[in-house]
Amino acid sequence: MPNTPSAKKRLRQDDVISKRNRSWRSAIRNRCKKVVAAINASNLEQAEAFYKDAVRILDRAGAKKLIHKNAAARKKSRLTAMIKKLKGAGQTQTTS
Repeated sequence: MPNTPSAKKRLRQDDVISKRNRSWRSAIRNRCKKVVAAINASNLEQAEAFYKDAVRILDRAGAKKLIHKNAAARKKSRLTAMIKKLKGAGQTQTTS
């Protein structure tokens, strides 16, 4: 238990910050899962809509240093690759 007033305040701040970080991380995971679920369901329009939302939150998390910028870029890149793969699969099906 903290004894000094500054240590007590720091404990309160840490609690608030950790809750906020947990919320952001959860939001990132949920947004990415929605994109992957839409891709697995072969729903391109929905996947692209969810992708826009995921990119927005990943960029903000990277800027706030909640996750590393490169980690955010890597997640975006992988989601983009999955969407491009789905687009390619959709084009071959419609032309056949």
